Amino acid sequence: MAMERTFSIIKPDATRRNLTGAVTKKLEDAGLSVVASRRVKLTEAQAKKFYEVHAERPFYNDLVSFMTSGPVVVQVLEGENAIAKNREVMGATNPADADAGTIRAEFAESIDANSVHGSDSAENAQIEIAQFFTEDEIVG
Repeated sequence: MAMERTFSIIKPDATRRNLTGAVTKKLEDAGLSVVASRRVKLTEAQAKKFYEVHAERPFYNDLVSFMTSGPVVVQVLEGENAIAKNREVMGATNPADADAGTIRAEFAESIDANSVHGSDSAENAQIEIAQFFTEDEIVG
């Protein structure tokens, strides 16, 4: 097993419903440590840059609009196989397909308002972390 860092966002639908603590508890109960965390309101430019990989997809503008609709909590998580562990704890993107006990099964409102984002690879985790945190801000 490898010690890794990954990036997580608690999305506006979850922060609006005061689920930040409940989501973070699920992550920590799974063995992940929060080594950096910040509550922010994404600008349109930040959301567009973050989701630029989806720029040509039909849902892109709605995604940017949703992610700028309220505050989010950006986090760096650390732990053994953190990327895979975080994705397991989050559950399937579509909450209807998410396993019981996962964040999305318990908290997501819809496939679009699905409460959390997590990096899908080590490369993307590094890119995503660097968009929001400096190395000095990661203090695990």
